[in-house]
Amino acid sequence: MYFGGSIALIAIGAVLSFAVQDSVSGVDLVMVGYIFMAAGALGIVLSLVANGQRSRTARRDELPPR
Repeated sequence: MYFGGSIALIAIGAVLSFAVQDSVSGVDLVMVGYIFMAAGALGIVLSLVANGQRSRTARRDELPPR
């Protein structure tokens, strides 16, 4: 999951939590929205950590023989 997917999860979760007034039997849409927002935030954190790991790896360039 990258930034786009994480931001989409946060946006969908915010809409479910704060804008939807419907009710579904057996499903708390507010809690589902909060779970989506938490998953999106976790996705952003994990992508930042993975990106940081990727940029810190040392790359050895082979020098051409003389």
